[in-house]
Amino acid sequence: MNNKMWAGRSSKEVDSRVNDFNSSISFDSRMYRQDIKGSMAHAEMLGDTGIIDKAESEKIIGGLKSILEDIDSGALQFDPEAEDIHMFVESELTKRLGDTGKRLHTARSRNDQVALDIRMYLKDEINEIIPMIKELIGVLCDIAEKNLDTIMPGYTHLQRAQPITFAHHMMAYAQMLIRDIGRFEDTYKRMNKMPLGSGALASTTYPIDRRQVCGLLGFDDITMNSLDGVSDRDFCIEMASAISILMMHLSRFSEEIILWSSWEFKFIELDDAYATGSSIMPQKKNPDVTELIRGKTGRVYGDLNTLLVMMKGTPLAYNKDMQEDKEAIFDAIDTVKLCLTTFIPMLSTMTLYKDNMKNAAARGFINATDCADYLVKKGLPFRDAYKITGTLVAYCIKNDTVLEKLSLDEFRELSDVFDEGVYDAIKLETCVNMRKAEGGPAPEAVMKQIEYARNAIK
Repeated sequence: MNNKMWAGRSSKEVDSRVNDFNSSISFDSRMYRQDIKGSMAHAEMLGDTGIIDKAESEKIIGGLKSILEDIDSGALQFDPEAEDIHMFVESELTKRLGDTGKRLHTARSRNDQVALDIRMYLKDEINEIIPMIKELIGVLCDIAEKNLDTIMPGYTHLQRAQPITFAHHMMAYAQMLIRDIGRFEDTYKRMNKMPLGSGALASTTYPIDRRQVCGLLGFDDITMNSLDGVSDRDFCIEMASAISILMMHLSRFSEEIILWSSWEFKFIELDDAYATGSSIMPQKKNPDVTELIRGKTGRVYGDLNTLLVMMKGTPLAYNKDMQEDKEAIFDAIDTVKLCLTTFIPMLSTMTLYKDNMKNAAARGFINATDCADYLVKKGLPFRDAYKITGTLVAYCIKNDTVLEKLSLDEFRELSDVFDEGVYDAIKLETCVNMRKAEGGPAPEAVMKQIEYARNAIK
């Protein structure tokens, strides 16, 4: 017997393989809270507008509350034979209330119902992800405050470039994460439009009050076009994009941690709880967490690409293709939350090897720019100062020494502008501490960055 909710048009049973192919209960069941809350608001509106009897509206709301409680407690299990979470809830309500339960779907379609559910679900997830990002920023600020004077090499092209501090490096990632929060907040604003009332595509002839439902569910406004209301998945793509950019930042950070924890750098060591060993090499300590984050970033990019490709050829309005939105965006959400959950404690428990950082900064002529700036402050044009300093570096390399160890006579062979002050000018501490411009690595400049970040996450 054909007992599908949409039975009537067809006289023939749907092939079981098609049922399995169509089914989404295995992944959309996670939206049960949002589905039931949306249905409760819809039922309240139906009663208040007189579309259904108020007593039946209240009975439906009571039935939905009991279903929600039973799912939460485990007393009610999802039926794997159900087509989706919407049909499961409505079917269960009808079992409990009889014909009254059948009135719930008055003046709505599964198209606007699912559009509502996914928006509500993603809003809830954004409200979980943002605090996790803020927690990570807080950890970065804590590390930075303890390392305002921890000198390390700054790099370009992965070549030692200029001296900075570990605090300065940490706050660069804090800035990235602050932008990530902004992207999620912007996504939330555009997502926070209520589509219920769009119907299948052309609204409804019933005298519904969309703005009542909008208020009951905490949306900022309603969607303004019924075709767009059911077919829009921009908000899924935006959220997947925000997650992808956040994952990119975590991946870049992970790559540096992988480098820093190697023997070639040995700037840091991960806590044993966040590293693994080798099955054959007893000396190994592998940064598996960061390597996995690097790999999972590609997975999230795939989720974003899935959404973009899925939507690029769908005509208005709803198409079954759009069922594919959920697994992609759910996977992106699950992945980024898992990565953040592991990355935060890993970062907060790592050990720094400050002497190794300082020793690395002492090699590679990363004070050469400061030597040139010293000459400029003495009145030389920058290009002349640049050439003189470059010649000094070449001389040092040839003689296996560094700028700090050159005699004043050796300096003066290239320019009589040099005096004893050059030694203070090219000290690593001077190179860092004199860069006081806003955004720079000097301790007071970094403290302003920390204050800015802390204010941003309040």
